[in-house]
Amino acid sequence: MLFGEIDPPQRLLMGPGPINAHPRVLRAMSADLLGQFDPEMTGFMNQVMALYRPIFGTQNKWTMLVDGTARAGIEAALVSLVSPGDVVLVVNFGRFGLLLTEILQRIGAVIETIEAPWGEVVPLERIEAAIARAHPKIVATIHGDTSTTMAQPLEGFGALCRAAGALSYVDATATIGGMELAADRWDVDVVTGGLQKCLGGPSGSAPITISDRAAEHIGKRRHVEQGIRGADTVDGQGPRIRSNYFDLAMIMDYWSDKRLNHHTEATSMLYAARECARIVLGEGLEARYARHAAAGRAMTAGLRAMGLTVFGDDRHRMTNVTGVYIPDGVDGEAVRMAMRELFEIEIGTAFGPLQGKVWRLGAMGYNAMKHKVLLTLAALESCLRMEGFALPLGEAVPAAMQAWDA
Repeated sequence: MLFGEIDPPQRLLMGPGPINAHPRVLRAMSADLLGQFDPEMTGFMNQVMALYRPIFGTQNKWTMLVDGTARAGIEAALVSLVSPGDVVLVVNFGRFGLLLTEILQRIGAVIETIEAPWGEVVPLERIEAAIARAHPKIVATIHGDTSTTMAQPLEGFGALCRAAGALSYVDATATIGGMELAADRWDVDVVTGGLQKCLGGPSGSAPITISDRAAEHIGKRRHVEQGIRGADTVDGQGPRIRSNYFDLAMIMDYWSDKRLNHHTEATSMLYAARECARIVLGEGLEARYARHAAAGRAMTAGLRAMGLTVFGDDRHRMTNVTGVYIPDGVDGEAVRMAMRELFEIEIGTAFGPLQGKVWRLGAMGYNAMKHKVLLTLAALESCLRMEGFALPLGEAVPAAMQAWDA
């Protein structure tokens, strides 16, 4: 009944995420634990706040972590920004726009949507018109939706929201550390992310940044739980945030100089998030974005050189995830199984209307490397040939090499 010691296969994860964690991150996670109010520990927390500001492209004081996977950050943002009955406009162009509406329904929001077909994005002028029509208190969107491999343009997005008196939220789970985030330049109020994609870490920690305007809004809903209240505690006058664990007002108190206890910080995940950020900034943001762009170009070029059709709008493709149609007559799951069993490489399936029609191949974080892209393409070529698909043999790798350096 003890089973065996954990010894997973050394698989190359080239799907839409999670991906292989950087060895430095895994080493950081093995460091000794500390008490949550140890000065060394709170010092590490302050370092994390400083490290993630440039990654988010912000000077926001409230830049920190929510303990939990990327979805924990999404839910914390929405449940803390949105009160029941608030009108929220969701920019929806894939599975994760639908996720925002699912969470907002549970909160009790009045949901308006502006939508684009899967494989496209929503033009800014349509968002502007939807804001004028719906008069939302909050506007929420995904930056890069891995279900469709599209990246929503965000220049001017925050300004539209502010001009209408609305707060703005962006889920950047799939792009943080791989595509530029510019929270301040975009004038966006709250942005959340996750470690398990371009940041090259494990899932389990959600970086978040909150503007002063959003922090003030959240602070009006501040209600400190009974067991940690002091005689001088002053609550906000707004409706209580409908989650204790995801209450950003209390989490902000925990990360502030008050160190007001909220939960026990996930110490090993904080170490991981800290090391992810050190790796990103050590490489340099521009160099890192260029590396992800090169990997995306190479993957796309290699797939097209095989005679495959790439999914979606080239103008708005994410740099780190590429969708490609499964050829007619090819068993997509048989190819994925062969990739995994013969080459120890994992590529992704798809969701919703794309299920069974599209594969999703990722090259991000520690895996956005030339040799890993080339290995993936060569393996896919072999597996397609085994399935009886006629393709130009030996063309994918040279095409990818050329595109990498383009």
